[in-house]
Parts: sequence; C-alpha cells; structure tokens
Amino acid sequence: MKDEVYLYNYARWEALAKANALFTRPNLELDKKSARDYLELDRFGVSSDLTGKNVLCLASGGGQQSAAFALLGAVVSVFDISPSQLERDKAAAEHYGVEISLYQGDMRDLSCFDSNSFDIIWHPYSLTFIPDSRVVFHEVSRIIREGGLYHLMCANPFFSGLTHNDWNGEGYLLKLPYNDESVTSYPDQEWVYDQSQSFSKIQEPKEYTQTLSRIMNGLIKEGFVLDYFCEVKSNDSESLPGSWEHFQSIAPPWFEFIWYYNPNTLKQIKAIE
Repeated sequence: MKDEVYLYNYARWEALAKANALFTRPNLELDKKSARDYLELDRFGVSSDLTGKNVLCLASGGGQQSAAFALLGAVVSVFDISPSQLERDKAAAEHYGVEISLYQGDMRDLSCFDSNSFDIIWHPYSLTFIPDSRVVFHEVSRIIREGGLYHLMCANPFFSGLTHNDWNGEGYLLKLPYNDESVTSYPDQEWVYDQSQSFSKIQEPKEYTQTLSRIMNGLIKEGFVLDYFCEVKSNDSESLPGSWEHFQSIAPPWFEFIWYYNPNTLKQIKAIE
C-alpha cells in the first residue's frame, strides 16, 4: 500500500534514522532487570515470565523495545516502515546474542503474519501517522491470540497538534477542531536530535487526528477489553510556562492503554442481558 501516506512516513523515518534521532538509537545497555524496568511491565501489570511468548513490536523499529523483550525470553518480531530502523533492531539482536525477526511494511497491512500469531503486540507512538486508526485495529485483531495483550501509546486527541510553542502568555491555545483525520504538523522537539551532530533538515511529522471515540469504539468493536489507561504527563511543578515540561503538566500529550483481546466478552454480556 505505497500511497502518499506510506511514502511520506517512509521518507521521514529514513531521514530520522540517518540523523540518529532519539527514537532510532538502539538500547545497548540493558540486562533482564533494566529491560523489565524500561518496558515498565510492573506498571502495566504484565506477568514477569515472558519465556516463549510471541511478541510483535509494531511500528517499533530502532532496537529498543525489541531488545528488551528478547532479553526477557520472548520470541520477538519487529514490524516497521523504515529499513534503517530495522537495521537498528538487527544490530541490537547481534549485540545481545538474541534472535529477532524483522518485517518491513505499512502497519495498515499486516498480511505477512498468520492469524492468531502473537501473545503480545506492543505498539508505541505511531497511530497518528495514518488517517484511520480502525484499519490498524482490524489488522491487530486478526493476528493477536485470544486473551492476548495489546499495548497502545498514542497522541492525546484533545491536544493533537498542540505544543509548548502555543503558549500565549496565559495558556496553550487550541486552534484545531476536534474531529477525525485533520492533518496536523509541528516542529520536532530539540531533544529528538543530537544537537552536537549536523544533519540535513528533516520534514516535519505529518499526523492525522483521531478522536477518542474512534479509538475506543474501534477497539471495542474488534473485541478488545480495556485493562489499563493513563495520561502520560510531566509532574514538574516548577517548570516555566512555555517550556516543554510545563506544557506536559498542563496538557498531557500522550495516552497509554493496555487492551486484552477477548472477542466473546461482549457477546456473553449481551446474552446475559
């Protein structure tokens, strides 16, 4: 599915990898304890025993989450749009002496995987890079096993496109209507890049708004049951207005969910009613 969305994301993430952006740097300093801490499995209530569990790191190239899961004994696959990102996962696997399977493609099409393939699907921030989140949820529901865990991190839809640069002296001014599939773009944060290195200018992210109702109802319709939810925010009470830290304390930029795939749950509830 090499449409305009695919081509834009492919070019941007290849450029980010070449610039050694934060999300493209493999984590090469992990052990089993730090791997678990890095994934924050205790916060999510995930079992400590991942031996033999089939894990898919979805749109998650870069050699970070994949390496952590592999060190915890999981059978790990990584799916990402960027070949350069997948090279980071390969480098991390070689560094730790573990095996990681690599797949390149668009997260809207996961046909390379058989049905009921994964116990855990770990999906970091990337959902807003495509117009309709429901396409991804449908693909995920096919390849995850019943009872499987789907970790999802995405933009807080109420503040999509808003950054600390929108401080107007009194607050952070919302400008975009709250709807689905509006295109947003904004400059990358300075902390994304290694400022000591020089690199060519990289096109800004092109993201698509996803309302909370579309996200929630899309997952519920596919048979997922919500187990955990949080707003990812800063607790820095002394940060200055107009700074990234202050913005995060006022307008949490991200949501995190843990969903379990139980397609028969709603059917059973309705049958009781």
